Amino acid sequence: MSDDATIRSVLTGAKTIAVVGWSPKEDRPSHRVAAFLAGRGYRVIPVNPGQAGQIALGATVRASLAEVAEKDGPVDMVDVFRRSEEAGAVADEAVAIGAKAVWMQLGVVNEAAAARARAAGLSVVMDRCPAIEIPRLGL
Repeated sequence: MSDDATIRSVLTGAKTIAVVGWSPKEDRPSHRVAAFLAGRGYRVIPVNPGQAGQIALGATVRASLAEVAEKDGPVDMVDVFRRSEEAGAVADEAVAIGAKAVWMQLGVVNEAAAARARAAGLSVVMDRCPAIEIPRLGL
């Protein structure tokens, strides 16, 4: 659903990544991927309203993307760990905060959300995982 050039551009252009749907449980994919990204040098800001205020991966967990933008500054990439039908609202928030890219995780596909994000000038990656794509592309 996303070509290698777009994936490479998003991953090499991002410095700050908001992980929406981050879980404090170490066995959850959202936790493992966020930790992987942090270990690769990205600034990772976990987003989970139920965990807001905690410290994780060296950052304060935020309740929403709007709170991230307000308190942590610009976001380059929004990594979406939500169901496909919920990805639209996250993509719209990503547009609203001026993110550069929306990344929908494996199994997350929302063509309407992708179209809105692209129309607003964001890069979009769907149904992929950065923890798989980074090693695959040698980044």
